[in-house]
This record gives sequence, structure tokens and C-alpha cells, in this order.
Amino acid sequence: MSAIPEDPAVAAFVSAINGGNRDAFFAVLAPDATMSDDGSERDLAGWVDKEIFSADGRMDVETSSGDGRALTATFTNSTYGTMRTRWAFTVTDGRISRFETGQA
Repeated sequence: MSAIPEDPAVAAFVSAINGGNRDAFFAVLAPDATMSDDGSERDLAGWVDKEIFSADGRMDVETSSGDGRALTATFTNSTYGTMRTRWAFTVTDGRISRFETGQA
């Protein structure tokens, strides 16, 4: 069973990924949101389409920090299979303004 992040925006982010709901995913992001993967800045829209929505991405949250803005999760997609990942989120005014991910 997945842990549920305490932060509502992060919980909505995970739910949107697992539900395959691209619209809900972008609704939880700030308009100018940014991201990085394994320490490299990425084009958010392109990365999300390639890594998540075009590849049937799914997150099984293993651990969540007390504030729910740092996660360890098993991430699975049809391109790379299953990997243990870390996620860190910056939430501004109830929306995710930045997330950083990479292998854990």
C-alpha cells in the first residue's frame, strides 16, 4: 500500500500520475513550474509526456517526509521499467512550483 503524502498538492500530483490524468497533473502545477531529473534541468512538459503519460508512469510512494514534500517511491513506466526514486517538491500558494526527481 502506498504512503499518502501529507501535502495536498503533492498528494494530488501522485494521484494524477497514478490515474493517468495529464490535465489534473498540470492543474496542480504553478504556471511557471520547473523540474530537474538526476540533477539536470529538464523541459517539464516534454519530460512529463515522455516519462509519465506516454509511458504509463506510476508511483508507489514508500516514504513521505513529515510535511509531505519529500518522497521515496517506486516509479514504473513502460520505457525504463521499475526503479526506486526520490522526489522533492517546492509548493507555493498550494501549487507545485518545482519538483526534483532522480534515482534513490
